[in-house]
Amino acid sequence: MPLVNGYRLLDIIKERKVIAGAFNTTNLETTVGILKAIEESGIPTFIQVAPTNITLAGYEYIVDMVSRYAENMDTPVALHLDHGKKFEDVKMATRAGFTSVMIDGASYDFEENIAFTKKAVDFAKGYGIPVEAELGAILGKEDDHVSEADSKTNPAQVKEFVERTGCDMLAVSVGNVHGLEDEPRIDFDLLKKINEVSPVPLVIHGGSGIPDEHIQRMVAFNVAKINIASDLRQSYIKSVGKAYEENNNEANLIKVLQNAEDAVFETVYAKILSMNAATVEV
Repeated sequence: MPLVNGYRLLDIIKERKVIAGAFNTTNLETTVGILKAIEESGIPTFIQVAPTNITLAGYEYIVDMVSRYAENMDTPVALHLDHGKKFEDVKMATRAGFTSVMIDGASYDFEENIAFTKKAVDFAKGYGIPVEAELGAILGKEDDHVSEADSKTNPAQVKEFVERTGCDMLAVSVGNVHGLEDEPRIDFDLLKKINEVSPVPLVIHGGSGIPDEHIQRMVAFNVAKINIASDLRQSYIKSVGKAYEENNNEANLIKVLQNAEDAVFETVYAKILSMNAATVEV
């Protein structure tokens, strides 16, 4: 089927009572590995890319790769912009054909974040796609950007932030971290308080390091989307590295990249099933 609008994907997620993974891609092999795993699982999911990774392929090429493969899929999938830190990121992704976007104003103070986010929401409305925003800074390493900020989301600010910005999903900081170098410590009491006041579904970034049993619990707190990047990138890199270690003269690029694609597939497929093991029969 064609790429699904993010609004529709959120509806399907809610109807099925599942948590959608949001798996970061970078290139063709990673894209195909992710989409194969989504189709095999049968669970509606986001595939996403951040502006820091778009330099390899460009927005239009990512849309072309994902939409071409999705046309022959039966499982709904939306293409999401991850961590758009500039308004221009949102504009380029939306115009290229992304079906969901994120604007990340977490580094701003509360009022600046509201103004920054609302500008992106107003723009995206013209294209009829949802906007994810972020309230509270998330610790850890995201690509080459290292954040030492660890400002957990303040429940007292959530309702006002969502209502004034009009955002459709809210990424929160509850002890989750980007990357695999820091250990997440999920504060479920805080997550519960945020859920009780949030008018929109919640998003958890840094899903690679969070134990599966903790992710499974999150569906009860209106968490609709879990971002996963480091796990599958590691699988890809390890696969290519193993090929070189086993044969320093390896020149069969097709075989090497096919194995890397398979490694991504296996990682994503296992993650989708384990994330939803407590909520669906798979």
